[in-house]
Amino acid sequence: PDLLRMAKQVGEIAFYESGPDLFVCCGGTLYRTEPDDALYAGLFGDPGISKVTYDAKPFLVRMMKKGIDVQGLAFDLKIAAYVLNPSMSSYQLGNILFEQCAVTAEDHASMCALFLDARDKMAGKIRETEMDRLYYEIEMPLIHVLARMEYVGFTLDRDQLASFGSQLRERIDELTETIYFHAGETFNINSTKQLGDILFNKLGLPALSKTKTGYSTNADVLERLRGYHEIIECILEYRRLTKLNSTYVEGFIGLIGADGRIHSSFHQTITQTGRISSSEPNLQNIPVRQPMGKQLRRMFTAKSGCVLVDADYSQIELRVLAHISGDEHMRQAFRADEDIHTKTAAEVFGVPVEMVTPEMRSRAKAVNFGIVYGISDFSLAADIKVPRKEARRYIDSYFETYQGIKRYLDDTVLRARECGYVTTMFGRRRYIPELAAQNHNVRSFGERVAKNTPIQGSAADILKIAMVRVMRRLRQEGMASEIILQVHDELILECPESEAVDAAMILKEEMEKAGGLSIPLKVDIGTGYSWYDAKE
Repeated sequence: PDLLRMAKQVGEIAFYESGPDLFVCCGGTLYRTEPDDALYAGLFGDPGISKVTYDAKPFLVRMMKKGIDVQGLAFDLKIAAYVLNPSMSSYQLGNILFEQCAVTAEDHASMCALFLDARDKMAGKIRETEMDRLYYEIEMPLIHVLARMEYVGFTLDRDQLASFGSQLRERIDELTETIYFHAGETFNINSTKQLGDILFNKLGLPALSKTKTGYSTNADVLERLRGYHEIIECILEYRRLTKLNSTYVEGFIGLIGADGRIHSSFHQTITQTGRISSSEPNLQNIPVRQPMGKQLRRMFTAKSGCVLVDADYSQIELRVLAHISGDEHMRQAFRADEDIHTKTAAEVFGVPVEMVTPEMRSRAKAVNFGIVYGISDFSLAADIKVPRKEARRYIDSYFETYQGIKRYLDDTVLRARECGYVTTMFGRRRYIPELAAQNHNVRSFGERVAKNTPIQGSAADILKIAMVRVMRRLRQEGMASEIILQVHDELILECPESEAVDAAMILKEEMEKAGGLSIPLKVDIGTGYSWYDAKE
């Protein structure tokens, strides 16, 4: 009662939960208390009490399980440390407090006592670096969105997944026998040494790469050996399917909760560009380019009485590039809703749009996205399997067409060398010490990072803004629909069937308005009872 009374009177607390103990610093007094649902509801459900903490998301999820909606979350030290320096290898509490307060805290109580001082210093730095909007309007509200996504989860059909695993193992067994037949003997297909002996000694295939311990049989080597022997295709498929089975079937089955749902963890402080990542399991890494990988999406379903609404930004990074570069040629293409890859192909290959072939468009697409990532002629040549000289010609022709993009990329690298960092449209900074390196390769890496980060980071920021606005709008309108997954440029809602049309409209509206770009953002919407149906 004393703590709750003091908190209401002061209007601010710093708190830290460790194991069974909750440490709260309020009005110069440090409190230690064991879990008490009534106290938690009064303390954390009150929006009039401003709250400062470290790594709030797991705490928010635990409160949701108690039916408590945490209000008044004002400052998170971990997220602040990430915003100030996204390149840190670790955001451990002790390190953050030592860096900000120059004090080594011996225990959790003394750590909590330093929270408000650390907050004041970090808030000052955020203000000085002009990242107030990024921190308070994007990253802080996003904590609530991600916590809710973790709490709600995504239904995964265990029986379908088990049946899919059986199909995979049946095909893996067939491939194993076929590989043994081509090899003329049985051996451990997963052993690099034994596989190397079969391919390069027994079958006499060209040894394209050798290591200190023997022949290399990595994916790149096997891809280059396609067509030399039937065994290669079988080994490539064997590897794809064994990874699918071990990582996504056996791995996912063990993570399905008692509620029949997967509760992935979503992370704000992992990537240097600002992108959200996920783990346990990583739902952003399902190999959907291969048909069998795509089938996994069939097993992610809406709960009974609900439907999934899937929204995907169309070419968001290229649209961001058109906006921030000011290239009128590319802007006009997007405003006219032209197929940007077909238009680029027509410009690069010097042919009318109607004469662009699928192969031309595919190569232009590789150039478009490669430019975003600062691709070299060497890498582009490897990607689209053309001579390096031809790849160079494609890049030169691209920059001749989109001269504003060339100027923007060159200027970005120059500015980054001068100040040591680049920023996104929303002020997110990434420091690039590699630009000052003596080593050419390290310096070249820094240049690619300088070119790409403002584009990829701005796209990530736009998606975060959309997530915050979509959740806020759903709540304002009293809807039961939930954001349940974010994958790259894609958001998925689980909606009661009666809300699906309205939820889809809200999702599309908020995503398309999130960027404030000089050209339209385009969002493709799909619905279905499974992720596969909604996406396809």
